[in-house]
Amino acid sequence: MKNIKLVISNDLKKEKEKFFVKGELQCILNLYAKMVSNGTWKDYSFSSSIREISFDVYQRTSDQPVFRILKNLKPDYYNEKFLIKDKNGNILKKSENLSQLINKTSWNNLRLVK
Repeated sequence: MKNIKLVISNDLKKEKEKFFVKGELQCILNLYAKMVSNGTWKDYSFSSSIREISFDVYQRTSDQPVFRILKNLKPDYYNEKFLIKDKNGNILKKSENLSQLINKTSWNNLRLVK
């Protein structure tokens, strides 16, 4: 019992940055619900890495997501905190505010070029 140590980690800011916060996730899921009701999107998934967290959107059960809404954890520039990428990895839009990015994007006009 002499070697027991109590370690307390109160670094909540780092924990919040590892995923979407509640407001960001609510904004994304509201968009997803709207697009599912339109019949445009069918499924979603989350993926994460050291540099980014993404909400991946699928039109049908396929190997690659059609769109990815990313939260860049280590952006090079201030306006690259949130990104929208297509299935080829091309950046379609970028912004420092997720709600502005989602609201200003005309999702029905985004089409994939094969």
